[in-house]
Amino acid sequence: MMTLDGSLLVATPRLLDPNFSRTVILVLNHDEDGALGVVINRPSLLSVAQVLPDWSEVVASPRLVFGGGPVSPESALAVAVALGEGPPSGFQQVAPGYGLVDLDAEPADIVSDLAGVRVFSGYAGWGAGQLESEIEEGSWYVVPSAPGDLLSAEPESLWRKVLRRQVGELAYVATFPEDPTMN
Repeated sequence: MMTLDGSLLVATPRLLDPNFSRTVILVLNHDEDGALGVVINRPSLLSVAQVLPDWSEVVASPRLVFGGGPVSPESALAVAVALGEGPPSGFQQVAPGYGLVDLDAEPADIVSDLAGVRVFSGYAGWGAGQLESEIEEGSWYVVPSAPGDLLSAEPESLWRKVLRRQVGELAYVATFPEDPTMN
């Protein structure tokens, strides 16, 4: 089985579920037991300062909590991009270049070894074989992630941006209208 760790799942225009319509998900873990990822293009209106004041100055802009997915939305998790070779303490690598940050740690002890941090409320999860079935039925495009995706300063534009940089006909999907009946 080929792992999708570190890849992006980009919702196809056919995926109409409001939880995932036009989302871009960074896959943090994918194996025979299922998959886990976070939606990286849905900032909420809640600032990090309101829920995790110690982390408010070290997260990437916009300094908002992102809606990571419909599973456990009452819990927070932080994903970061690591600098250098060795992972810092309080950082658990989950995909090439990406890892989970211990939000109970002192930010000053961790952030010097990170390129940036993003905080998520909830996550997206799939049981064994579920994600593969959704990909096969045409709900997701699987594409490589780029270094700036997780920490994009303009996360709302990621769906189009990620699609536009793909080769071939997939790049044309970026022009698909929000409401095709209005075309």
